[in-house]
Amino acid sequence: MTTITKAITEDHRELEEYYNTIINATDADTQTRYQNQFTWELARHSVGEELVVYPAMEKYMGADGKAKADHDRQEHHKAKEQLKKFQNLKPSSPEFIPTLKSLWADLVHHIEEEERDDLPALERALASSATSKDSEDLATSFGRTKMFVPSRSHPSAGENPPFETAMGMLVAPFDHISDLFRKFPNKTISPNPSTK
Repeated sequence: MTTITKAITEDHRELEEYYNTIINATDADTQTRYQNQFTWELARHSVGEELVVYPAMEKYMGADGKAKADHDRQEHHKAKEQLKKFQNLKPSSPEFIPTLKSLWADLVHHIEEEERDDLPALERALASSATSKDSEDLATSFGRTKMFVPSRSHPSAGENPPFETAMGMLVAPFDHISDLFRKFPNKTISPNPSTK
């Protein structure tokens, strides 16, 4: 049984692992591979939350859920702008590590807030809801959504459905094709979004 909390926190731990690998890598090839993996995961994770989790917070948690979702969307926009810059840097750039560290510092704050406050509140609201929608359903929807969304950061696409959905569907195929030509860990040609 995978809950929405478990799905999201697993992504958070993966992002942390990729961050640490980049920071501790001693060669540019490893940094490039994990830069692509980090970007791929964070871009998909962010859009998945914006299309699945935040609307659920608004629906099941009322005004508090809307306030939390709006706050999280603002944090996502800043992260997307930082990720856009990071994804376009080469490891040889003097901005590479400082840009990643700045992005990660903001993400750590967002992750802690989400895991401490937002997700427990959403789980409580889902458990007390009279609808058939539950945490497992949201986790499934979150995973499926990540299969079809962009794998690079596009801050201009926004953070709110339906505009973000339409923009994402337009750019996702280009991202996915470009991923075929990027280096990823484990000598894979491109991560397979249908496996997560």
